[in-house]
Amino acid sequence: MYRLFYYPRNASLAPHFVLAHLGVPFSLELVDRKADAQKSADYLKLNPAGRIPTLVDGKTVLFESPAICLYLAERHMDACLAPAPGSPHRAKFLQWLMYLTNTLQADYMVYCYPEKHTQDPLGAKAVEAAHSDRVAAAFKILDEALEGQLYLVGNTVTICDYFLLMLCIWADDMPVPPQSFPRLGAYLKRLSAHKMVRQVCNTEGISLAAFT
Repeated sequence: MYRLFYYPRNASLAPHFVLAHLGVPFSLELVDRKADAQKSADYLKLNPAGRIPTLVDGKTVLFESPAICLYLAERHMDACLAPAPGSPHRAKFLQWLMYLTNTLQADYMVYCYPEKHTQDPLGAKAVEAAHSDRVAAAFKILDEALEGQLYLVGNTVTICDYFLLMLCIWADDMPVPPQSFPRLGAYLKRLSAHKMVRQVCNTEGISLAAFT
């Protein structure tokens, strides 16, 4: 059985969606961020970065949310959550997965923690504003990419969609939120209507009201 070390509305949300989609046995192990449990000696043995999530699969211990999602998708290729190597959609799948993790998520994290990215105490607001614009620009690119298709990689759900949904849930109260873009907003409404997505969000105490 898979064990997912998680915290609600954290980077563990995308792997939680993936596990629920797969319908495989798994357990959720709460890592209490409020008590800095991710920095405890026991947790650091699993994840030396001291971050959430971590996945345990027998003797395999894995951290980093996109790596966990990709690992699960490739362990269960019959679920079609990742195009097979060499298939027509594989290149775009890899492109969007890297874009979400290396561009959108990276810019969003700077927006959330601007004080960590400047030594000028008065500069945090400028960093926040600049990265708010960068996140909005990324959402515009994703909105345009969804023209004429149901999901990010064609018309089949992949881990890219669950990763993007997680990021959009985080960003639903930004100055320019993802649901304000026409195609992206419709896409989020469509994903939010899935029974499994609602069940996962209910488990984590997450509201999807912004997308419905």
